[in-house]
Amino acid sequence: MSTGIAALDLVLNNGLETGSVVVLAGAPGTGKTILAQQMCFARATAEHKCVYYTTMSEPHSKLVQHLAEFAFFDPGALGPMVEYIHMGDFLEPSHQNGLEGLISEIVRKTLDEEPSIVVVDSARMLGDFADRRELRRALYDLTGRFARTGTVLLLLGEYTPEELASDVVFSLADGIIQLEYEAREPIDRRWLRVIKMRGGSHRSGKHSFRIGPGGVEVFPRVETLVPYPEAPLSSQVPSGIPGLDDLMGGGARQGDASLVTGPSGVGKTIFGLRWLVQGIERGENCLYVTFQDTGAQLTSVAAGFGWDLAAYRDSRQLVISYVPMGDLDLDVLATSVRSEIARQPVSRVVIDSLSELAFAAREEDRFAAYMRSLVGLVRAEGSSLLLTSETSVHGLPGNSLDGLLFLFDNTIDLRYIEEGSQVGRAVHVAKMRSRAHSMSLHSLTITGHGLEVGHALASVTGRLGWSALRTPGPVEPVRPATPAAPTLSPPDRGRALTAAVPKRHRARSRVRRNRAPSTRHAHRGQE
Repeated sequence: MSTGIAALDLVLNNGLETGSVVVLAGAPGTGKTILAQQMCFARATAEHKCVYYTTMSEPHSKLVQHLAEFAFFDPGALGPMVEYIHMGDFLEPSHQNGLEGLISEIVRKTLDEEPSIVVVDSARMLGDFADRRELRRALYDLTGRFARTGTVLLLLGEYTPEELASDVVFSLADGIIQLEYEAREPIDRRWLRVIKMRGGSHRSGKHSFRIGPGGVEVFPRVETLVPYPEAPLSSQVPSGIPGLDDLMGGGARQGDASLVTGPSGVGKTIFGLRWLVQGIERGENCLYVTFQDTGAQLTSVAAGFGWDLAAYRDSRQLVISYVPMGDLDLDVLATSVRSEIARQPVSRVVIDSLSELAFAAREEDRFAAYMRSLVGLVRAEGSSLLLTSETSVHGLPGNSLDGLLFLFDNTIDLRYIEEGSQVGRAVHVAKMRSRAHSMSLHSLTITGHGLEVGHALASVTGRLGWSALRTPGPVEPVRPATPAAPTLSPPDRGRALTAAVPKRHRARSRVRRNRAPSTRHAHRGQE
């Protein structure tokens, strides 16, 4: 049975089994009640309603008031399709039969009306009306009867992680979904984990979710979604940057993942924009994911170089996805990229930037595996990926790219360079996987049409030491090498060396050979 939330169905591997008993566990405020009610309104029909049993402390008017702000809420469905029932009438302390009255009511309602979903909120409260042995017997009876129906029973409760391993409810349940609210910087995070799902192959790990105007939105963990990788296509992808493709043996391959590194202001964003515009001019669809510049800001920057991003966005050839740093979440980003690639074929994807993503993620232990999965997801669709990453002025910061460089097929390093008293820019192709490429450092200029690669630079020091790149003075192009001298035989080599010595030095040499031994040497001989 579908939950009505497509991404949650993906995590559960096609939803919930009919006849199953599933526990939604979590502390107060994690989103259990909203999730259960969203599922009820999504699944309820005139033939198969949903029944929601509430506690005595939560009046129906209060529930409806809270639901009114969500898009999934339908006032017309209340009563005929989604029915709310107080459990208080069946759990009065004056009743001597404990939970028997409530269990009988739930079973009768389920057999008579065949609802899609029955919710008990909160199941934990049942322990206040029965001892542990009676509670176990009642729940065993309830789960046994539901197994022969087409209804899903949801038991909601404020259970701690420690109770998940010991409480009687969890040993009888077919499924357990844990919801958590995690306080962290820069923003707090909600996530869910499927701890148990009998008879299913769910996707493990923490999956982020948010509660917004549409209700609960789930973002599956990208590490669980990556398909089998496809071989890179053989065609090459022109960069649109004059001179760069010559350094890269004609350009990167389709399906490659490329990394552009460099300090702030060196031209990484301009590089990414030109790379996308080149694809759009070839009739391709492109995606630009940005964490710093909005779509309007990028459009303004591009206009300064003659690139009309507004027109490309209107034609849907270009999609700019702006994710503010305060809202940045790894799984939210992956879902955005995956959804856009699924919506239409996308040839080029830019993520600007990797360093900002790593900083905001706050998941260092997971980040390498996440990036491996994200790169694999884009590559599996045959799309080319380009990421930027900021370095310090003198090179890479401490650990921004530790354990990640192996993910990229190509690495292009943009640097500042000292040219006497001036500061210029330089570019170096540091890596191309299994392909020959230029190892020279070349000048790089920002022109009115974007970046332009110039001549190779001579006499540059500090490249491998990550110090500031320097030249003795204004940068000079590399001069053609002097032709090698012809090889001489030993006699000819001797005559040539003699001829090269000035005559006055040759005369002094003859005088030295004819001079008598010194007195010191003579005395040494007598000894």
